[in-house]
Amino acid sequence: MKKVAIVSCYFQHNYGSMLQAYATQMALDRLGYENETIDISGFRGEIKKAKIKYFIKASLTSDILLNKIGMAKNVMIKKFLKNEYVSQAKIRDRKFDDFYKKYFRLSEKYESKAELADKCAKKYSAVIVGSDQLWLPANIAADYYTLNFVPESVNTIAYATSFGQSTLPKDSAKKAKVFLNRIKHISIREESGQKLIKELTGRDVPVVCDPTLLFTGDDWMSIQREEPIIKTPYIFCYFLGNNPPHREFAKRLREVTGFKIVALTHLDEYVKCDMNYADETPYDIDPSDFLNLIRNASYVCTDSFHCSVFSILYKRKFFAFRRYTRNTKQSTNSRLDTLFNLTGISGRIMKGDENVRDCFNMEIDYEEAYKRLDKLREDSYAFLVKSLNGK
Repeated sequence: MKKVAIVSCYFQHNYGSMLQAYATQMALDRLGYENETIDISGFRGEIKKAKIKYFIKASLTSDILLNKIGMAKNVMIKKFLKNEYVSQAKIRDRKFDDFYKKYFRLSEKYESKAELADKCAKKYSAVIVGSDQLWLPANIAADYYTLNFVPESVNTIAYATSFGQSTLPKDSAKKAKVFLNRIKHISIREESGQKLIKELTGRDVPVVCDPTLLFTGDDWMSIQREEPIIKTPYIFCYFLGNNPPHREFAKRLREVTGFKIVALTHLDEYVKCDMNYADETPYDIDPSDFLNLIRNASYVCTDSFHCSVFSILYKRKFFAFRRYTRNTKQSTNSRLDTLFNLTGISGRIMKGDENVRDCFNMEIDYEEAYKRLDKLREDSYAFLVKSLNGK
């Protein structure tokens, strides 16, 4: 019997990216579909070259592109420098690699997209792409997450896939119009993406929940240890952006509560303001440990979509911050807006200059949020089942 193939960024050394990719596998397992994630190790270089070519051509004015420059610089630092940060970062990288090798069912190794395309119809009944920001302009240029390699005879599905921004450059929009019309079943993660697809193709597509939200906090216990990693009360900080006011908020929270700060630092790149604000900065943390740190925290401070997701699943007292201080058309801030709209949670997005004591009175109605989540999960699974059945 043919399998369902998953196209995802399972290899990305980012906690949210790896967990959402694994959640897609979990969801197909729950629905009873035999599946495997496409192993891209044989043609990853092909994808990288296309993305680099895009970045060279693109303007360097947007937040997204400037962020990618920081990531590229980080790769060079890790490759050529020898210091404490580099040695610690390598420990974290090994934890990510060990996690995906343990939990992902990967396909055979394909040496090129052409080889994958050639074997696709013989091996797979459907190919599903998602979730995460797989339709950023650079990924559209790389032409893998677009599913253009999939023959017309094979069912194609986009589940909760994201553009990562509210508009696309002209060239990317032109390409998106083509590949979006080829994909037979589309769902999107953000309302901004829903609107963009309507503008580009005229198609009305549903907003579904991120794969991580298809499961409860209890479901996620299957990959994590029960006992807390940190035994004493703590504030968990997970910041991807370079925004000192967000760290200052956490420090004021420490002063008021007396709880120590446990932070995962220098994540996508080396961030100067990550230095010296936290009491503990562990590096030997894999994605399952990341869940443990959220679940057992007294408070969570984050600018991350997925950290906010798991804070909700574990009913944490959490404060979210916008990673991009300017709400430009390229920023990814809309992810948080959609998440909070869907769950009915309001007032959680901070600037960093708030009075911490005032924030203690900001309650979250988790009972209402979970009612909404249950309905959202039901609709999202229904989309998956209909799409996988080709309806």
